[in-house]
Amino acid sequence: MPGIDQICVPCEGYAPVKAYSDRLAALDGGTLAFGFGSNPKEPIAMRGGPIFEFLFGIDTLLRKQKRRDKFELVFFSPAPEPGKRLGAGAVKALLNEMQKYNIRTHLGHKMKGFSENRVHTEGGDIQTDLTMFMPGMTGQAWAVKSGLPLSEGGFIKGDAQCRVPGFKGIYVVGDGGSLPGPEWMPKQAHMADLQAETAAKNLFAYQKGYPAEHGFKTELICIVDTLNKGMLVYRNPKRTMLMPKLRVFNWAKRLFEWNYLRAYR
Repeated sequence: MPGIDQICVPCEGYAPVKAYSDRLAALDGGTLAFGFGSNPKEPIAMRGGPIFEFLFGIDTLLRKQKRRDKFELVFFSPAPEPGKRLGAGAVKALLNEMQKYNIRTHLGHKMKGFSENRVHTEGGDIQTDLTMFMPGMTGQAWAVKSGLPLSEGGFIKGDAQCRVPGFKGIYVVGDGGSLPGPEWMPKQAHMADLQAETAAKNLFAYQKGYPAEHGFKTELICIVDTLNKGMLVYRNPKRTMLMPKLRVFNWAKRLFEWNYLRAYR
């Protein structure tokens, strides 16, 4: 997207987020814009959760620093109902939180690009001092020449058992894969874990000459962390559950992080 190099894309890594943090600390006030988009060729390939967390987390941070009144926060998205994959109730709750904390919204307008101090949309420009945006995801560049089958969005195709069609003993999981599931199936670490477990079981079965027919569970678990509280969203094919913003969910997310990383440390 034109001007994408002018803004912070947080999932690029530590460096852009550190640069954003330093610039925010140096500002005496201004407008902070936060948004995300999707891949039109593969709408499932989006990641809005981190942007919601930065939005609400920075709101909390500025309040703790007693300088929230010096900033205007704006959330923008080309989708009229951003975060819809979390469920209709979650979208309403998130937008209500934005209204409650005086966060302006600019929704339903197609993106045109960015410049240093503006977000350009078909519904008008947003003047901003700092912009954070998560673009729609695409497949890895190397996959184009891999010889593996790709989806329209550039992701490696897989079936319900995480097998790559036409290639024996090759499996795909996580963000790099295009796997069958409901339209709300997330590109999320938890979903990648579930797919990886399935792929491992099927790979071992294949190596031993058994049918590789294990399927993965489709499940969305998300705690939108606001720095001191959290909102829990859970979804599977049968039900959707939304828990209000509570301090206990912030603690739960910290505990999960510690326990998850313990095995690798």
